[in-house]
Amino acid sequence: MQRLSGLDASFLYLETPAQLLHICGLLTLDPSTVPGGYDFDRLVAELRERVELAAVFRRKLFDSPLNLNHPMWVEDTEFDLEHHVHRIAVPSPGGREDLAELCAHFAGQPLDRSRPLWEMYVIEGLADGGVAVLLKMHHASVDGVSGANLLTYLAGVEPDSPRPRPGKGGRTNQQPPSTLALVLDSAAAAAHRPVQLVKLLPGLLGLVPRWIGRSLQGKGMATPFTAPRTPFNGTITGHRAVAYTQVDLAEVKAVKNAFGVTVNDVVLAMVAGALRRFLAERGQLPDDPLLATVPVSVHERSARERGSNKVSALFASLPTHLAEPAARVFAIAESNRRSKEHHRTIDADMLQDWAQFAAPTTLGLAVRAYSALRLAEKHPVVHNLVVSNVPGPPMPLYLLGARVTGLYPLGPVFHGAGLNITVLSNAGRVHVGLLGARELVGDLWPLADGIPEALRELRDLPHGSSPA
Repeated sequence: MQRLSGLDASFLYLETPAQLLHICGLLTLDPSTVPGGYDFDRLVAELRERVELAAVFRRKLFDSPLNLNHPMWVEDTEFDLEHHVHRIAVPSPGGREDLAELCAHFAGQPLDRSRPLWEMYVIEGLADGGVAVLLKMHHASVDGVSGANLLTYLAGVEPDSPRPRPGKGGRTNQQPPSTLALVLDSAAAAAHRPVQLVKLLPGLLGLVPRWIGRSLQGKGMATPFTAPRTPFNGTITGHRAVAYTQVDLAEVKAVKNAFGVTVNDVVLAMVAGALRRFLAERGQLPDDPLLATVPVSVHERSARERGSNKVSALFASLPTHLAEPAARVFAIAESNRRSKEHHRTIDADMLQDWAQFAAPTTLGLAVRAYSALRLAEKHPVVHNLVVSNVPGPPMPLYLLGARVTGLYPLGPVFHGAGLNITVLSNAGRVHVGLLGARELVGDLWPLADGIPEALRELRDLPHGSSPA
């Protein structure tokens, strides 16, 4: 039994039927490696054993009208795996477009809040004879890093890897708190909030002039509300579009070494190059650079023990206005250097601390009014899209015995920023998942296919010197 942090709870409060705040992961599998051969019933039996070792799969929300604080996680004493694992076949012919369309449909469906906030779809019938798994988990329960870490409960480094050792994830059969205990606890927390506010205000008041000063001097990260308007910066619906791709990590590192930049710089340069081509071919390329929000994990820097989401964010300029690929790489590297220096001056726990004041009714009404009035189309664009780079395990993975051939993260989209591109490295490959609001982004396959093309463009360039 554990209370959600304010940041975790905010993902619940900000969710609507259009703005769904779960994270998806699409895994493509080679079932030929499964000891004894692939069998759905055997897969479910093995999954059942592993879920018993991880409490995060069996916890559900508990709240009360009398609760003045954020909801709590409690064990679902009636947990039934059949409510969460579904078997389905991809429509014929079972190609990548058919798989992506099916995943987009499930990504656009909300999770049932009366049960643990996750679902798994085992998808058979792929054209190559493989099997795919779509895993959905609510952002209130995991962020990118903690979500990737959860794979250790489901996957191993060998087809017959033993199950993880039992830890603190076993069943406790602990009952939810009584109404009186909940009221007393939430009242105490509410009474303490003015004290928290007094402690936090000096940090915020000191941050604002430093932020403005760095921006005016050209030494800070890019500034929100300065992004150009693109087709995917509007009010979203619950309909989704999905595409995915992967590239060779060795090629990414070769470009990194040739230009003397970081892997993240190359990733953003690939994304910028693909976006430039995608928008130009549609006649929608703005004259100014795009602005991306880049989530940054603060798990290692955070002093807060509670909460699944330990994340901050920085704003990154994507120089889509520059025609020369090399110029884009150097511009991104310099911009990222300034952004990281600026970001390190900000308290790692600031976002988490201020999120403690999040109020469900206020945030819920605000996001619904924002959507109904279509305000995302009326004020300056805050940011164009989300680009996330999540570190993954370097070794090959086997999900319940099946070799993982693709590991594509699919992050959420928001009103005003209807495109999310998330990157995860694994076993010498860089896997890229794209999810967008369908009415705003249309077909995402040209953008996905443009990412390997952008990498090839960088690989084939003469390197080693900054453009004049």
